[in-house]
Amino acid sequence: MRNRLGIAGSGAIACGLARAAADSHEVVLWARSAESADRACGKVDEAGARVATDLAELAGCTIVVEAIAEDRAGKRELYERLAAVLPADAVLATTTSSLSVAELAAASGRPDRFAALHVFNPVEKMKLVELSFPEEASASTRAAVHELCERLGKTGVEVPDAAGFVVNRLLFPYLFDAVRLLERNGIDPESIDTCMKLGAGHPMGPLALLDFVGLDVAAAIGESIGADVPERVRTLIAEGKLGRKAGAGFYRYDSG
Repeated sequence: MRNRLGIAGSGAIACGLARAAADSHEVVLWARSAESADRACGKVDEAGARVATDLAELAGCTIVVEAIAEDRAGKRELYERLAAVLPADAVLATTTSSLSVAELAAASGRPDRFAALHVFNPVEKMKLVELSFPEEASASTRAAVHELCERLGKTGVEVPDAAGFVVNRLLFPYLFDAVRLLERNGIDPESIDTCMKLGAGHPMGPLALLDFVGLDVAAAIGESIGADVPERVRTLIAEGKLGRKAGAGFYRYDSG
């Protein structure tokens, strides 16, 4: 019988993780509302994941991954609700990349069975998972989370409990430098992106990547790691040009 993996959340990361795990796990994805559940169903049904709005549906899961917005209060409230339905030996993981793992572990009430499992979007394609554990995490918790990564066909790398971990801490200052280069020199986004793709071997240029991540998300990550967010990014956010998901950012995108 396959292990049951619970996912608490219904956004892009949650749905991507559900699709990536469906071949190796029985997946139950919890959505906060009927509307969120309907949207998630359209993204994960074909993969075989089940969507529920009752948190109690996660009760039989050996690992539950919390994948909601980067909001301490929201996560704390969800952990309190999960404590009432999850068995004591279930592992609780979070997809955070910016909040303190130690603080979230304490809020979970099960620091010995807690971990950060930072996957990257698109989850099905990106092989890296940054793993971070509180000091209290047991050897069995570490083993279970590493095994989950293996079952997902991904490489789990343990990183320090620091905002941004490794990838975002190094990546976003580079992305913001590309924006400042754009502002200073009047070079167009496509030229910068082409230079970095062909000259540095990057699969996606920095400005297209910011659009892909979402400029609002990028600004939040920048603030969490203490990076200087360029004014151009803040201006685009104020104009509602959040990137690919909004149809416009540094580039324009077809609505279809």
